[in-house]
Amino acid sequence: MPAHAPVAATPMAFVQAIVSAYARYGQDPSQALALAQIAPVQLQNSSARITAWQMERISEAAMRELDDEALGWFQRRLPWGSYGMLARASISAPTLALAVQRWCRHHGLIADDITLTLQASGSTASITIAENRELGEGGALREFCLVSVLRNILGLACWLVDSRIPLLQAQFPFAPPPHAEAYQVLFSGPTRFNQAQAAISFDAQYLQLPLRRDEKALQQMLQHALPLTVLQYRRDRLLVQRVRQLLATQPQDTHGAEALAALLHLSPRTLHRQLKDEGATLQALKDEVRQSRATELLLRTRRPIKQVAEAAGFQNEKSFMRAFKGWTGQSPAEFRRQATPQD
Repeated sequence: MPAHAPVAATPMAFVQAIVSAYARYGQDPSQALALAQIAPVQLQNSSARITAWQMERISEAAMRELDDEALGWFQRRLPWGSYGMLARASISAPTLALAVQRWCRHHGLIADDITLTLQASGSTASITIAENRELGEGGALREFCLVSVLRNILGLACWLVDSRIPLLQAQFPFAPPPHAEAYQVLFSGPTRFNQAQAAISFDAQYLQLPLRRDEKALQQMLQHALPLTVLQYRRDRLLVQRVRQLLATQPQDTHGAEALAALLHLSPRTLHRQLKDEGATLQALKDEVRQSRATELLLRTRRPIKQVAEAAGFQNEKSFMRAFKGWTGQSPAEFRRQATPQD
């Protein structure tokens, strides 16, 4: 296998779905399978896996040969370039929210088999798929369609804002397939099956991020990336903000990097590395949030120093007093006394 794609995680069921699209159009998949280095005998092994490189090769070959980027999912073909057209219609949006709304609306213009909707409720945003008619011939084609459409729009959203967008959840309206464990790779976050609709959900704050791509970047992306591909971004442009929020709202649950990383569904090592990519450190963020909280409590309340320390996220009063003196050059009591007008 090619050295640049050694990990096989994509279910053979998706290749079987592509082959069924060839059957629907009365065409031979042999050349596409050969380009992707997939032996026909492998198709019979439902438990087999292929690499991302193989999936990209067979997908591109099939889309071009069948002149259908939807690969048989919908009643009409989506000619090569259809999803690129949707991306072009979104690239001028000022924020991710408007870009995704445009993508969803325009998708309905080229394929009314499904309706995509972006919704935001409180702190959670979701993109849902309503099925207006049977997709493909059901079964594997339906699963492949719903998975691919959601990965497509997630990948585009990540690319538009140049940021990883971690999912809070992915859900699908069918029973767990035999290859259900592959969904841990296909989608970050937990996956639920037997739900009413297919959907992904994520932190709504990502919708307010500005787009960081232009037409020139779009042209380059469309030449080298398939719509199916979700880039595994290391950068998370909201990570610093999310860490600050957790430190402020859950001080007792975020004493250590391990606990904080678990709340963010990251490893401690990944948390530190991504914060470094954003020019921040966990200790600096802790100091910033704790100093702000402690200062506010000292100035606006008469709480005892011990209670202030606990509310600011310290495990004991002694460590709080040492840290506060390092920040201000004063003890908490001295700071409060000097800042409080004397009668």
